[in-house]
Amino acid sequence: MKHHWLGIAGVILPMLLIAPIGPGPDAQTGRGPYARIAILRPLDGHTVDFEAGYIRHLEWHRRARDSWVWYGWSVTFSERQRWFVYASFGHSAASLDSPVDPAEDERDNLLNVAPHAEYRGNALYEYLPGLSRGTGEPQPAARLEFMTVDLVPGAAQAFEAALNASQSRSQGETLWYRMVAGGAAPRYVRLRPRSSLSAILDGKSEQTLPEGVNHLIAKATVEILTLRPTMSLGLEAPAR
Repeated sequence: MKHHWLGIAGVILPMLLIAPIGPGPDAQTGRGPYARIAILRPLDGHTVDFEAGYIRHLEWHRRARDSWVWYGWSVTFSERQRWFVYASFGHSAASLDSPVDPAEDERDNLLNVAPHAEYRGNALYEYLPGLSRGTGEPQPAARLEFMTVDLVPGAAQAFEAALNASQSRSQGETLWYRMVAGGAAPRYVRLRPRSSLSAILDGKSEQTLPEGVNHLIAKATVEILTLRPTMSLGLEAPAR
């Protein structure tokens, strides 16, 4: 019997030594409610170099077979004109733990992007389906209305209740996210993808927040972003 167990151990031990440790192969593709939204400011005089370097960095992601979809937008109408917003949506917590080759990603980022840009934000958000109209992953429309709402402390529950009460009045794709980490809290962002600038302006009545929430808000900003297909990765549908 002793020799029998030694034989089993001789088979199992090598298997344990060569078995992968950590997240399984499907970890990076796990679907869930979390989004990552980050902001870069191209350095003065470096816009052309920044865009070329970012495109090279996306090519590294493509060669590394990154399964995440990456959106890229230029800020068009805002005090942050010509800044760049990039984001990825629809992730589980486990998939956020399993980005593609973090060390090599950082090395390539430092080589191609960092010399030409300033990192101005990197936050994690949770999609709020009960307050939204859409899937949590924005359509790749040509324009995006991007609203950021900072609340006064302790106002989150009342604010979400007001949004929930008015959700049925939303027209078109309207996506709300609550910040989990990465900035002053409580903070929310609302994304409204639209096919054109005129579509945003014609629906300006939808920009307004529900009545009775002004006293809950410390600051709110509305910006219009332009999708950059060549600075995005994995978008299946063309911009509308």
